[in-house]
Amino acid sequence: MTRVLLAVAAVAAALVFGVGAAQAETLVDATGKQVTVTANQRIVAVGGAVTEIVYALGQEDRLLAVDTTSLYPAAATELPNVGYMRQLSAEPILALGPDLVLAIEDAGPPAALDQLRDAGVPVVVVPDDYTPEGVLEKIDMVAAALGVEEAGRALRDKVGAELAAVREAFAEVTERPRVLFLLSIGKSRTPVAAGRKTAAEGIIALAGGTNAIDGFESYKPLSPEAAVAAAPEVLLIGGRSLDLLGGMEGLLSVPEISLTPAAKNQRVVVMDTLLLLGFGPRTAEAAAELGKQLHPSVAVPAVPQ
Repeated sequence: MTRVLLAVAAVAAALVFGVGAAQAETLVDATGKQVTVTANQRIVAVGGAVTEIVYALGQEDRLLAVDTTSLYPAAATELPNVGYMRQLSAEPILALGPDLVLAIEDAGPPAALDQLRDAGVPVVVVPDDYTPEGVLEKIDMVAAALGVEEAGRALRDKVGAELAAVREAFAEVTERPRVLFLLSIGKSRTPVAAGRKTAAEGIIALAGGTNAIDGFESYKPLSPEAAVAAAPEVLLIGGRSLDLLGGMEGLLSVPEISLTPAAKNQRVVVMDTLLLLGFGPRTAEAAAELGKQLHPSVAVPAVPQ
């Protein structure tokens, strides 16, 4: 059961931004804290998926600012920016005068979020589980915090149907290629690979693949020995990371990568990192796109973009 609505109490009747009657809502967020939101017309969104959901709910006019990971839709990049989600500072956010901060799980540091709370700004931490159910939970939480539950249900139904169709398309595949995701890579740095309990592992599984790295959690530098032992059949990399390396030739010549089956067969999938790892409203689109590359013979459902 979703960790969203604990209690709802109507306190006034005013129409603002077309949201409806102003409400005081008490939510239980991803940290288990009870957060009471009495006004939420001026919002700071932290986390690309959170920002995407605000737009998908039609509530973008309420956004004061976003963080550096909020790159979609393009209009979000024109808003004031409060910095990287894990290196926030309370002072610039407080200077904007927000009614509410919506922050993805793992945003921080915790001291900055506590400063916001101490200053009287409600902070709702949105859960970030790398599964289809986790996407729907995000939508529920953001919609409840914004007081637009009806729009949230409509978005949830749409996204849920898309995710179910993609999941069903790859449910019966018998051969699941081993996929190595490289989060960032540069000529002077060791490749950083995605291990267990990562968004990369979640999207690879949804697309009918297997994460090639199972020896560690999170994102860690990849040694030549670990790369060879992982024996990936497919390399998955973001466009920016590929550019930093100097293109496909540069990637395939990295010592840690060059001896893998994927490099020898030049089987590389390049995708937008935010789309791939966001686990927001476009997750079905990301899984369908990756799944087409992993399983060309499987009929993948069309997902509206």
